[in-house]
Amino acid sequence: MRDGDSTAAVLAALAWQIEAGADEAIDIVPADRFAVAAEAPVPVGPVVATPSNGAIPSRPPRDDTERDDAPPQAARPRLADAGLVPMRTASPALADSPAHSLARAARSLDELREALMAFDGCPLKDTATNLVFADGNPESRVMIVGEAPGADEDRAGKPFVGVSGQLLDRMLAQIGLDRTSVYITNIIFWRPPGNRQPTTGEVAACLPFVERHIELANPDVLLLTGGASAKTLLARNEGIMRLRGRWFLYESTGMSRPISALPTFHPAFLLRQPAQKREAWRDLLALSEKLGELARP
Repeated sequence: MRDGDSTAAVLAALAWQIEAGADEAIDIVPADRFAVAAEAPVPVGPVVATPSNGAIPSRPPRDDTERDDAPPQAARPRLADAGLVPMRTASPALADSPAHSLARAARSLDELREALMAFDGCPLKDTATNLVFADGNPESRVMIVGEAPGADEDRAGKPFVGVSGQLLDRMLAQIGLDRTSVYITNIIFWRPPGNRQPTTGEVAACLPFVERHIELANPDVLLLTGGASAKTLLARNEGIMRLRGRWFLYESTGMSRPISALPTFHPAFLLRQPAQKREAWRDLLALSEKLGELARP
């Protein structure tokens, strides 16, 4: 407390911090995060975007001799001929990282969860209560990837269980889905203190596990809720306002086929901006239509 500050003023400032979501003190002195040098860009797996008409081209069958940890192939003639634009590929540094090695070694979702429990490369683990791995049906055709756990998720150890999760459940119910017919996770597995945005370093630490998570779940469709999830997995710079409602192809080196991916608004954003629910409804209808198309012979 500074000289001259009254007890009432200090308590009022503390109450304001709590209302703003600051519920943990990490350092003795405040840190000016705006003064921190820019971190390295998040390395991401190879992703390709669909043409503007949303058509999904065929892909050459994967060579059975290709290893899960093999580098991405340099040339994909059929994808190029179809007008798709290849995005950034994973950096060599990521391929040699302990996180990548642990993630690649997992041959099942249970093994991946155990690998995350043993992983100490993300500092968020030190301040979180629980690992927030996944919820729902791992055999589902739809995998929902959100951003980061909140306080309710941290306590329960499951994603989307708070107020935004309840809205997500109501949204899914409108197209005949529920938690027994979808599989839900996040790009961050531990809660950032005070529900702050995760740093690029924290995203990079979790990314190999997220990519392996998608490979092992092997869904037909990805629903990417929120800008952080969409921009990270699709390697795009646009915000969620531009990305939502557009179909992309997500692909990584350990996958046998590309996966259709649809960015949409995060339910927490819809709670703050209810006028955007109309656009989110259009995205859900597009998801339902895509599932119908993929189910046809």
